[in-house]
Amino acid sequence: RAILARLVKDGPLPVGELAREFPMSRPAISQHLRVLKRANLVTDHAEGARRLYAVNPEALASLRTYFERFWAEALAAFKRRVEAEAKQTKR
Repeated sequence: RAILARLVKDGPLPVGELAREFPMSRPAISQHLRVLKRANLVTDHAEGARRLYAVNPEALASLRTYFERFWAEALAAFKRRVEAEAKQTKR
């Protein structure tokens, strides 16, 4: 999450620059980026001799849609439960 937050905040960055911000090695950051890339949450492209990693905005939009739907459904279910309990208490 911290890597994604940094990329959202600062835009595309190389592994070395990302690694400076975290208490882990550059290879560990690279491994995290590989996982994020496989999950389609980040993209990368070559710029000269280095690779820049960036957040995949379409993937984040998809996650946001999912969580908004999830919370809407969860809140609706909670409301139904509270209203049902309130009706039973009034009886």
